[in-house]
Amino acid sequence: MSQPPEHQLREPRQRKRGLENDGGLAVRAAAARALVPVITGKGSLTGLDDHQVVARDRALFKALCYGVCRTLPRLEALAAKLLVKPLKVRDADVQALLLLGIYQLLYLRIPAHAAVGETAGAARLLGKEWATRVLNGCLRRLQREAAGLQDEVDQDPAIALLHPKWLLKMLQQAWPDDWRAICDANNMPGPMTLRVNRRHGDREAYLDRLAAAGIQARLCLHAPDGVTLETPCDVQLLPGFANGDVSVQDEAAQLTSVLLGPTLAPRPGARVLDACCAPGGKTGHLLELFDIEVHAVDSDAERLARVEDALGRLGLAARLAHGDATARDWWDGAPYDAILLDAPCTGSGVIRRHPDIKRLRRPSDIPVAGPGRQLLPEIDSHDGFFYARLKKRLG
Repeated sequence: MSQPPEHQLREPRQRKRGLENDGGLAVRAAAARALVPVITGKGSLTGLDDHQVVARDRALFKALCYGVCRTLPRLEALAAKLLVKPLKVRDADVQALLLLGIYQLLYLRIPAHAAVGETAGAARLLGKEWATRVLNGCLRRLQREAAGLQDEVDQDPAIALLHPKWLLKMLQQAWPDDWRAICDANNMPGPMTLRVNRRHGDREAYLDRLAAAGIQARLCLHAPDGVTLETPCDVQLLPGFANGDVSVQDEAAQLTSVLLGPTLAPRPGARVLDACCAPGGKTGHLLELFDIEVHAVDSDAERLARVEDALGRLGLAARLAHGDATARDWWDGAPYDAILLDAPCTGSGVIRRHPDIKRLRRPSDIPVAGPGRQLLPEIDSHDGFFYARLKKRLG
Protein backbone atom coordinates (compact mmCIF):
# COMPACT_ATOMS: atom_id res chain seq x y z
CA MET A 1 0.00 0.00 0.00
CA SER A 2 1.44 3.35 -1.04
CA GLN A 3 0.50 6.63 0.56
CA PRO A 4 0.45 9.80 -1.56
CA PRO A 5 3.10 12.38 -0.80
CA GLU A 6 1.57 15.43 0.81
CA HIS A 7 2.59 18.93 1.87
CA GLN A 8 5.29 18.59 4.49
CA LEU A 9 3.89 21.26 6.75
CA ARG A 10 4.80 21.84 10.35
CA GLU A 11 2.69 23.56 12.95
CA PRO A 12 3.72 27.24 13.21
CA ARG A 13 5.76 28.11 16.28
CA GLN A 14 3.66 28.94 19.32
CA ARG A 15 2.63 32.59 19.21
CA LYS A 16 2.21 35.09 21.97
CA ARG A 17 -1.22 35.07 23.52
CA GLY A 18 -3.69 37.45 21.93
CA LEU A 19 -6.26 37.77 19.17
CA GLU A 20 -4.05 36.04 16.62
CA ASN A 21 -2.96 33.30 19.01
CA ASP A 22 -5.47 30.54 19.61
CA GLY A 23 -2.91 27.73 19.71
CA GLY A 24 -4.10 26.52 16.29
CA LEU A 25 -7.75 26.08 17.25
CA ALA A 26 -9.14 28.68 14.83
CA VAL A 27 -7.46 27.29 11.71
CA ARG A 28 -8.81 23.82 12.46
CA ALA A 29 -12.30 25.08 13.23
CA ALA A 30 -12.27 27.10 9.98
CA ALA A 31 -11.12 24.05 8.02
CA ALA A 32 -13.88 21.95 9.57
CA ARG A 33 -16.51 24.51 8.53
CA ALA A 34 -15.12 24.60 5.00
CA LEU A 35 -15.20 20.80 4.74
CA VAL A 36 -18.78 20.29 5.94
CA PRO A 37 -20.35 21.07 2.50
CA VAL A 38 -17.95 18.63 0.85
CA ILE A 39 -18.41 15.67 3.19
CA THR A 40 -22.19 16.16 3.12
CA GLY A 41 -22.20 16.37 -0.70
CA LYS A 42 -23.69 19.86 -0.77
CA GLY A 43 -20.75 22.00 -1.91
CA SER A 44 -17.15 22.10 -3.04
CA LEU A 45 -13.87 23.81 -2.24
CA THR A 46 -14.26 26.08 -5.27
CA GLY A 47 -13.73 29.64 -4.13
CA LEU A 48 -12.24 28.54 -0.81
CA ASP A 49 -11.55 31.75 1.14
CA ASP A 50 -8.34 31.49 3.14
CA HIS A 51 -8.78 35.02 4.49
CA GLN A 52 -10.98 33.64 7.26
CA VAL A 53 -7.75 32.73 9.07
CA VAL A 54 -4.75 34.88 9.88
CA ALA A 55 -2.09 35.18 7.18
CA ARG A 56 0.45 32.90 8.85
CA ASP A 57 -2.13 30.06 8.99
CA ARG A 58 -3.35 30.23 5.38
CA ALA A 59 -0.96 27.65 3.98
CA LEU A 60 -1.92 25.21 6.73
CA PHE A 61 -5.63 25.96 6.24
CA LYS A 62 -5.51 25.14 2.52
CA ALA A 63 -3.31 22.09 3.06
CA LEU A 64 -5.79 20.76 5.60
CA CYS A 65 -8.86 21.32 3.41
CA TYR A 66 -7.37 19.93 0.22
CA GLY A 67 -5.48 17.16 1.98
CA VAL A 68 -8.60 15.83 3.70
CA CYS A 69 -10.47 15.79 0.38
CA ARG A 70 -7.55 14.04 -1.30
CA THR A 71 -7.46 11.25 1.29
CA LEU A 72 -11.16 11.25 2.21
CA PRO A 73 -12.02 7.58 1.47
CA ARG A 74 -9.28 6.39 3.78
CA LEU A 75 -9.97 8.95 6.49
CA GLU A 76 -13.66 8.10 6.58
CA ALA A 77 -12.94 4.37 6.81
CA LEU A 78 -10.62 4.99 9.75
CA ALA A 79 -13.11 7.33 11.41
CA ALA A 80 -15.76 4.61 11.25
CA LYS A 81 -13.36 2.26 13.08
CA LEU A 82 -12.54 4.83 15.74
CA LEU A 83 -16.06 5.94 16.60
CA VAL A 84 -18.14 3.82 18.96
CA LYS A 85 -21.22 4.90 17.03
CA PRO A 86 -21.67 7.21 14.03
CA LEU A 87 -22.07 10.92 14.67
CA LYS A 88 -25.45 12.53 13.99
CA VAL A 89 -26.02 14.39 10.72
CA ARG A 90 -26.16 17.69 12.58
CA ASP A 91 -22.63 17.03 13.85
CA ALA A 92 -20.97 16.98 10.43
CA ASP A 93 -18.59 19.67 11.70
CA VAL A 94 -17.38 17.31 14.43
CA GLN A 95 -16.96 14.57 11.82
CA ALA A 96 -14.88 17.04 9.80
CA LEU A 97 -12.68 17.71 12.83
CA LEU A 98 -12.13 13.99 13.29
CA LEU A 99 -11.10 13.65 9.65
CA LEU A 100 -8.76 16.61 10.08
CA GLY A 101 -7.16 15.03 13.11
CA ILE A 102 -6.63 11.69 11.36
CA TYR A 103 -5.16 13.47 8.37
CA GLN A 104 -2.68 15.42 10.49
CA LEU A 105 -1.51 12.32 12.35
CA LEU A 106 -0.98 10.27 9.21
CA TYR A 107 0.07 12.75 6.55
CA LEU A 108 1.51 15.95 8.04
CA ARG A 109 4.68 16.63 9.99
CA ILE A 110 2.74 18.20 12.83
CA PRO A 111 3.59 17.03 16.35
CA ALA A 112 1.06 14.47 17.53
CA HIS A 113 0.23 16.44 20.67
CA ALA A 114 -0.74 19.43 18.54
CA ALA A 115 -2.70 17.37 16.02
CA VAL A 116 -4.70 15.77 18.84
CA GLY A 117 -5.01 18.60 21.34
CA GLU A 118 -5.70 21.47 18.96
CA THR A 119 -8.12 19.47 16.82
CA ALA A 120 -10.10 18.30 19.84
CA GLY A 121 -10.02 21.78 21.34
CA ALA A 122 -11.36 23.32 18.13
CA ALA A 123 -14.71 21.72 18.91
CA ARG A 124 -15.22 24.45 21.51
CA LEU A 125 -15.05 27.09 18.78
CA LEU A 126 -17.81 25.21 16.99
CA GLY A 127 -19.98 25.37 20.10
CA LYS A 128 -19.63 21.64 20.78
CA GLU A 129 -17.46 21.26 23.84
CA TRP A 130 -18.87 17.76 24.43
CA ALA A 131 -17.02 16.61 21.31
CA THR A 132 -13.57 17.37 22.73
CA ARG A 133 -13.57 14.11 24.70
CA VAL A 134 -14.84 12.09 21.74
CA LEU A 135 -12.20 13.54 19.41
CA ASN A 136 -9.43 13.21 21.96
CA GLY A 137 -10.29 9.56 22.58
CA CYS A 138 -10.51 8.66 18.89
CA LEU A 139 -7.27 10.35 17.94
CA ARG A 140 -5.32 8.91 20.86
CA ARG A 141 -6.55 5.45 19.91
CA LEU A 142 -5.32 6.06 16.36
CA GLN A 143 -1.90 6.95 17.77
CA ARG A 144 -1.77 3.61 19.54
CA GLU A 145 -3.24 1.43 16.80
CA ALA A 146 -2.37 3.29 13.59
CA ALA A 147 -0.56 0.46 11.82
CA GLY A 148 -3.19 -2.18 12.49
CA LEU A 149 -6.15 0.07 11.64
CA GLN A 150 -4.55 1.23 8.40
CA ASP A 151 -3.78 -2.34 7.32
CA GLU A 152 -7.38 -3.28 8.09
CA VAL A 153 -9.08 -0.56 6.05
CA ASP A 154 -6.57 -0.84 3.21
CA GLN A 155 -7.79 -4.34 2.43
CA ASP A 156 -10.29 -2.52 0.24
CA PRO A 157 -8.40 -1.34 -2.90
CA ALA A 158 -10.70 1.67 -3.29
CA ILE A 159 -9.72 2.87 0.18
CA ALA A 160 -6.02 2.12 -0.26
CA LEU A 161 -6.02 4.02 -3.58
CA LEU A 162 -8.20 6.86 -2.21
CA HIS A 163 -10.88 6.65 -4.91
CA PRO A 164 -14.60 5.89 -4.73
CA LYS A 165 -15.39 2.33 -5.80
CA TRP A 166 -17.40 3.33 -8.86
CA LEU A 167 -14.65 5.60 -10.22
CA LEU A 168 -11.94 3.02 -9.56
CA LYS A 169 -13.98 0.45 -11.49
CA MET A 170 -14.44 2.81 -14.44
CA LEU A 171 -10.74 3.60 -14.54
CA GLN A 172 -9.90 -0.09 -14.49
CA GLN A 173 -12.23 -0.73 -17.42
CA ALA A 174 -11.09 2.26 -19.48
CA TRP A 175 -7.36 2.06 -18.73
CA PRO A 176 -6.61 -1.61 -17.93
CA ASP A 177 -2.84 -1.10 -18.11
CA ASP A 178 -2.63 2.33 -16.50
CA TRP A 179 -5.42 2.64 -13.93
CA ARG A 180 -3.14 2.27 -10.91
CA ALA A 181 -0.72 4.89 -12.24
CA ILE A 182 -3.68 7.21 -12.86
CA CYS A 183 -4.84 6.76 -9.27
CA ASP A 184 -1.34 7.46 -7.95
CA ALA A 185 -1.14 10.60 -10.10
CA ASN A 186 -4.58 11.73 -8.90
CA ASN A 187 -3.43 11.43 -5.30
CA MET A 188 -0.50 13.80 -5.73
CA PRO A 189 -0.96 17.57 -5.24
CA GLY A 190 -0.68 19.41 -8.54
CA PRO A 191 2.34 21.65 -9.13
CA MET A 192 2.12 25.41 -9.51
CA THR A 193 2.84 26.20 -13.15
CA LEU A 194 3.24 29.67 -14.63
CA ARG A 195 2.76 31.05 -18.13
CA VAL A 196 5.27 33.75 -18.98
CA ASN A 197 3.76 36.59 -21.02
CA ARG A 198 5.66 36.45 -24.28
CA ARG A 199 4.88 40.12 -24.92
CA HIS A 200 6.84 41.04 -21.79
CA GLY A 201 9.83 38.72 -22.16
CA ASP A 202 10.90 35.09 -22.47
CA ARG A 203 10.72 32.38 -19.84
CA GLU A 204 14.49 31.95 -19.56
CA ALA A 205 14.79 35.56 -18.44
CA TYR A 206 11.88 35.07 -16.05
CA LEU A 207 13.64 32.06 -14.51
CA ASP A 208 16.48 34.43 -13.61
CA ARG A 209 13.99 36.84 -12.01
CA LEU A 210 12.52 34.00 -9.97
CA ALA A 211 15.98 32.90 -8.85
CA ALA A 212 16.81 36.45 -7.79
CA ALA A 213 13.63 36.42 -5.69
CA GLY A 214 14.68 33.14 -4.07
CA ILE A 215 12.05 31.08 -5.92
CA GLN A 216 13.23 27.82 -7.50
CA ALA A 217 11.65 26.77 -10.79
CA ARG A 218 12.24 24.78 -13.95
CA LEU A 219 11.18 25.06 -17.58
CA CYS A 220 8.13 23.05 -18.65
CA LEU A 221 8.81 20.18 -21.00
CA HIS A 222 5.95 20.72 -23.48
CA ALA A 223 4.58 24.27 -23.10
CA PRO A 224 6.99 26.81 -24.67
CA ASP A 225 5.95 29.60 -22.27
CA GLY A 226 5.66 27.44 -19.15
CA VAL A 227 7.63 27.44 -15.91
CA THR A 228 6.90 25.13 -12.98
CA LEU A 229 7.73 26.17 -9.42
CA GLU A 230 9.47 23.69 -7.15
CA THR A 231 7.22 24.85 -4.32
CA PRO A 232 3.89 26.71 -4.69
CA CYS A 233 3.81 30.28 -3.39
CA ASP A 234 1.49 33.26 -3.11
CA VAL A 235 1.10 34.93 -6.52
CA GLN A 236 1.91 38.29 -4.99
CA LEU A 237 5.46 37.02 -4.42
CA LEU A 238 5.95 36.38 -8.14
CA PRO A 239 8.08 39.06 -9.85
CA GLY A 240 5.95 41.19 -12.15
CA PHE A 241 2.69 39.38 -11.46
CA ALA A 242 0.74 42.59 -10.86
CA ASN A 243 2.07 43.98 -14.16
CA GLY A 244 0.98 40.96 -16.18
CA ASP A 245 4.44 39.49 -16.73
CA VAL A 246 3.23 36.05 -15.69
CA SER A 247 0.02 34.10 -15.02
CA VAL A 248 -0.82 30.85 -13.26
CA GLN A 249 -1.87 28.17 -15.75
CA ASP A 250 -1.32 24.41 -15.95
CA GLU A 251 1.10 23.23 -18.60
CA ALA A 252 -1.44 21.18 -20.54
CA ALA A 253 -3.88 24.11 -20.60
CA GLN A 254 -1.15 26.25 -22.16
CA LEU A 255 -0.84 23.79 -25.05
CA THR A 256 -4.37 24.62 -26.23
CA SER A 257 -3.52 28.10 -27.49
CA VAL A 258 -0.17 26.93 -28.86
CA LEU A 259 -1.91 24.30 -30.99
CA LEU A 260 -3.89 27.04 -32.73
CA GLY A 261 -0.65 28.63 -33.89
CA PRO A 262 -0.59 27.16 -37.42
CA THR A 263 -4.11 28.51 -37.98
CA LEU A 264 -3.72 31.95 -36.43
CA ALA A 265 -0.06 32.99 -36.74
CA PRO A 266 -0.22 33.79 -40.47
CA ARG A 267 -3.50 35.71 -40.12
CA PRO A 268 -3.25 39.00 -38.18
CA GLY A 269 -6.69 40.24 -37.20
CA ALA A 270 -8.27 36.79 -37.30
CA ARG A 271 -11.55 36.43 -35.41
CA VAL A 272 -11.45 33.81 -32.67
CA LEU A 273 -14.28 32.66 -30.44
CA ASP A 274 -13.36 31.49 -26.95
CA ALA A 275 -16.52 29.74 -25.82
CA CYS A 276 -16.91 28.84 -22.11
CA CYS A 277 -13.98 31.20 -21.55
CA ALA A 278 -13.92 31.64 -17.77
CA PRO A 279 -11.73 32.09 -15.83
CA GLY A 280 -9.79 33.50 -18.79
CA GLY A 281 -6.45 31.71 -18.83
CA LYS A 282 -6.73 30.60 -22.45
CA THR A 283 -8.27 33.93 -23.48
CA GLY A 284 -5.26 35.80 -22.17
CA HIS A 285 -2.81 33.33 -23.68
CA LEU A 286 -4.36 33.67 -27.14
CA LEU A 287 -3.99 37.44 -26.98
CA GLU A 288 -0.41 37.18 -25.74
CA LEU A 289 0.54 34.95 -28.66
CA PHE A 290 -1.38 36.36 -31.61
CA ASP A 291 -2.55 39.70 -33.01
CA ILE A 292 -6.18 38.66 -33.22
CA GLU A 293 -9.69 39.71 -32.27
CA VAL A 294 -11.05 37.49 -29.51
CA HIS A 295 -14.72 37.16 -28.61
CA ALA A 296 -15.01 35.51 -25.17
CA VAL A 297 -18.34 34.05 -24.05
CA ASP A 298 -19.39 32.47 -20.77
CA SER A 299 -22.75 31.69 -19.20
CA ASP A 300 -21.61 32.54 -15.66
CA ALA A 301 -21.61 36.31 -15.12
CA GLU A 302 -19.52 36.10 -11.93
CA ARG A 303 -16.84 33.99 -13.61
CA LEU A 304 -16.92 36.26 -16.66
CA ALA A 305 -15.97 39.14 -14.37
CA ARG A 306 -12.85 37.18 -13.47
CA VAL A 307 -11.95 37.07 -17.18
CA GLU A 308 -12.22 40.86 -17.35
CA ASP A 309 -10.00 41.21 -14.27
CA ALA A 310 -7.41 38.82 -15.71
CA LEU A 311 -7.26 40.66 -19.02
CA GLY A 312 -6.99 43.99 -17.21
CA ARG A 313 -3.95 42.77 -15.29
CA LEU A 314 -2.37 41.62 -18.55
CA GLY A 315 -3.16 44.89 -20.32
CA LEU A 316 -5.14 43.05 -23.00
CA ALA A 317 -8.67 43.37 -24.32
CA ALA A 318 -11.31 41.04 -25.74
CA ARG A 319 -14.99 41.43 -26.50
CA LEU A 320 -16.72 39.76 -23.56
CA ALA A 321 -20.28 38.46 -23.73
CA HIS A 322 -22.47 36.92 -21.06
CA GLY A 323 -24.45 34.17 -22.71
CA ASP A 324 -24.93 30.53 -23.59
CA ALA A 325 -22.49 29.46 -26.29
CA THR A 326 -25.14 27.12 -27.72
CA ALA A 327 -27.46 30.09 -28.36
CA ARG A 328 -26.97 32.97 -30.81
CA ASP A 329 -28.19 36.07 -28.98
CA TRP A 330 -24.60 37.17 -28.26
CA TRP A 331 -23.30 36.55 -31.81
CA ASP A 332 -22.85 39.36 -34.34
CA GLY A 333 -23.36 36.98 -37.26
CA ALA A 334 -19.83 37.21 -38.68
CA PRO A 335 -17.90 33.92 -39.09
CA TYR A 336 -14.88 32.99 -36.98
CA ASP A 337 -11.49 31.83 -38.18
CA ALA A 338 -11.11 29.56 -35.17
CA ILE A 339 -13.16 28.45 -32.17
CA LEU A 340 -11.68 27.38 -28.84
CA LEU A 341 -14.15 25.36 -26.78
CA ASP A 342 -13.22 24.17 -23.30
CA ALA A 343 -16.64 22.74 -22.58
CA PRO A 344 -17.91 21.88 -19.09
CA CYS A 345 -16.94 18.30 -18.29
CA THR A 346 -16.84 15.76 -15.50
CA GLY A 347 -13.48 16.98 -14.24
CA SER A 348 -12.28 13.39 -13.90
CA GLY A 349 -8.84 14.39 -15.12
CA VAL A 350 -8.29 17.29 -12.71
CA ILE A 351 -8.84 15.41 -9.46
CA ARG A 352 -5.42 16.22 -8.06
CA ARG A 353 -6.15 19.91 -8.56
CA HIS A 354 -9.73 19.55 -7.25
CA PRO A 355 -9.73 16.48 -4.98
CA ASP A 356 -13.29 17.17 -3.77
CA ILE A 357 -14.42 15.80 -7.15
CA LYS A 358 -13.93 12.32 -5.72
CA ARG A 359 -16.76 12.99 -3.27
CA LEU A 360 -19.01 15.22 -5.35
CA ARG A 361 -19.16 13.34 -8.67
CA ARG A 362 -21.61 10.50 -9.23
CA PRO A 363 -21.52 7.63 -11.75
CA SER A 364 -24.34 9.29 -13.68
CA ASP A 365 -22.10 12.34 -14.25
CA ILE A 366 -19.79 10.28 -16.47
CA PRO A 367 -21.80 8.59 -19.23
CA VAL A 368 -19.60 5.82 -20.57
CA ALA A 369 -21.45 3.12 -22.48
CA GLY A 370 -21.26 1.16 -25.68
CA PRO A 371 -18.37 -0.38 -27.59
CA GLY A 372 -15.36 1.79 -28.16
CA ARG A 373 -16.35 4.44 -25.59
CA GLN A 374 -13.91 5.03 -22.78
CA LEU A 375 -13.39 7.30 -19.83
CA LEU A 376 -10.80 9.76 -21.12
CA PRO A 377 -9.56 12.00 -18.32
CA GLU A 378 -8.89 15.51 -19.57
CA ILE A 379 -5.24 16.41 -19.37
CA ASP A 380 -4.39 18.26 -16.17
CA SER A 381 -0.79 18.51 -15.10
CA HIS A 382 -0.07 14.78 -15.25
CA ASP A 383 1.41 15.99 -18.54
CA GLY A 384 4.22 13.48 -18.90
CA PHE A 385 1.78 10.63 -18.19
CA PHE A 386 -1.34 11.58 -20.11
CA TYR A 387 0.30 13.42 -22.99
CA ALA A 388 2.14 10.33 -24.22
CA ARG A 389 -0.84 8.04 -23.76
CA LEU A 390 -3.38 10.32 -25.39
CA LYS A 391 -1.01 10.93 -28.27
CA LYS A 392 -0.64 7.16 -28.75
CA ARG A 393 -4.36 6.53 -28.37
CA LEU A 394 -5.57 9.33 -30.61
CA GLY A 395 -2.83 8.88 -33.18
